[in-house]
Amino acid sequence: MARSLTYGGFALLSKAAACLTFLAAPLPASALEILALGDSLTQGYGLPAPDGLVPQLQGWLAEHGHEVTIVNGGVSGDTTAGGLSRVAWSLTPEIDAMIVTLGGNDMLRGIDPATARGNLDGILGEAQARNLPVLLVGMTAPGNYGPDYKAQFDAIYPELSEAHGTLLFADFFTGLREGATSPAELSALMQDDGIHPNAEGVKRVVATLGPSVEALIAQAEDR
Repeated sequence: MARSLTYGGFALLSKAAACLTFLAAPLPASALEILALGDSLTQGYGLPAPDGLVPQLQGWLAEHGHEVTIVNGGVSGDTTAGGLSRVAWSLTPEIDAMIVTLGGNDMLRGIDPATARGNLDGILGEAQARNLPVLLVGMTAPGNYGPDYKAQFDAIYPELSEAHGTLLFADFFTGLREGATSPAELSALMQDDGIHPNAEGVKRVVATLGPSVEALIAQAEDR
């Protein structure tokens, strides 16, 4: 009888120890979530869903060994004012970092660069208040807006990035301009509207943008 109790007690303790060991084992880290706040360039305007910026970027990151979820916060036609109006509720507790790609529609509408600057400043301030790392993706104005407008608009992104301590990708369209040696080649990377990149164009954007997003991931992992 004593032997039976000893065996039973040992078995019970063994099960308890196994349970405690299981509970003490580290849980697998959940994938980082990155909010991509933007306009139609982020949303994937005019493209089948798999060819948009967010799916292609997430695929590129997966190929480079990053387990992340990119949340598509792109709204077609949105301005910096629209982004500012929704950034607070878009930054849910699950979000670990943010990519901001806004300002193109402000420029197309000729909105005062000071207004766009103020809105972007508010967006970055919202992320800063939450201690979230940010990648700010810039735009450059064409010369036909006049030298003063272009100088004021182009200065928004590097100056705000420095002021808020964000990462900066200077120009969303860098990958298209670097990959095209003639206007015809550039046109072949765009949709018929001449504003939005086609699937191949997005692929080139992602190839140049991707390393900056990797730097953002590194910052998010260090938080």
